[in-house]
Amino acid sequence: MLDNSEIKKFEEKSKSIRKNIVEMVYNAKSGHPGGSLSITDVLTVLYFKEMNIDVNNPKDANRDRLILSKGHCSPALYSVLAERGFIPKEDLNSFRKIDSYLQGHPDMKKVAGVDMTSGSLGQGLSVANGMALAGKLDNRNYRVYCILGDGEIEEGQVWEAAMSCSHYKLDNVCVIIDNNNLQIDGSIEEVMNSKPIDKKFESFGFNVILIDGHDYNAIYDAFEDAKKCKGKPTAIIAKTIKGKGIALMENQVGWHGKAPNDEEYKQIMKDLA
Repeated sequence: MLDNSEIKKFEEKSKSIRKNIVEMVYNAKSGHPGGSLSITDVLTVLYFKEMNIDVNNPKDANRDRLILSKGHCSPALYSVLAERGFIPKEDLNSFRKIDSYLQGHPDMKKVAGVDMTSGSLGQGLSVANGMALAGKLDNRNYRVYCILGDGEIEEGQVWEAAMSCSHYKLDNVCVIIDNNNLQIDGSIEEVMNSKPIDKKFESFGFNVILIDGHDYNAIYDAFEDAKKCKGKPTAIIAKTIKGKGIALMENQVGWHGKAPNDEEYKQIMKDLA
C-alpha cells in the first residue's frame, strides 16, 4: 500500500508526463496520443517506484528491463525517461523530426533507458522471454516487464510466446496488458474479439491479476504480488481509458494516431494546468 505522499508524487508526475505526450505529438503533427495516455500511470509506478534501474548506469547488467511492445506509444516512454533523467527533457521537442534520435518507435541503440527496439506489433513478449531466460541462466535476479496492447494480442506470435513463457516457468516475466478496449479501427470486440483476456492467459499457465490501470495502489500492489508468485509468469490485465486525463480524447478511437490542432492543444493544456 502506498502512502499519500507517494500517491501525490505519482499524480504530479503523471500530469507532467501527459503534458509532455501532448506537446510532443502536437509539435510533431503526428504520433499516437491515445494509447500513450492510457499507459501513463502504469509507467509512472514502474519507473518511479517499482523497477530497479540506474540513470547513471542504464546498461547495468542487473537492472530490471522494460519492453514497450506497443512501440507506437513511444511518447509515453520518452516522456517517462525524460522525467526520470535518462534523456534531456528539452529533447522531447525533437520527437519524430528528421535526424532526431526520438523516432516514432523507440530505438535501443539511440535512446538511453530503452531496453529493446520495438514497433512491429506482437514481438515484445518473445524478446522478454529471451531476456528472462538469460537472467535465469546467468543467476541474475532482474525482472522483465512487457507492455502489450489489447489490440496487439490479436497477433498469433503473442500466444506462441505466452506458451513458451509458461513452459519455461519464467516467473521473472511480468506482462502488462493495456486493456483500453480500443484499437486503430474500433473496439477490440468489433475488430477481433480477444475476450476474455484473463481466461486466455490463465489457460496458458499465467498468474493473472486484474486491476484498474489508473489506480496507483492497485498498480503497485499488482507488481508486488507478481514478485511473490513463483514458478509461473504473471499477466496484469490493466483496465484503462484510451486518452486518459484529456477530456476530449478519453474513450475516443479517433485519437489513436492523431495530433491535436491549435485549438485542441490550447484546450488540453488549459485542462492540464
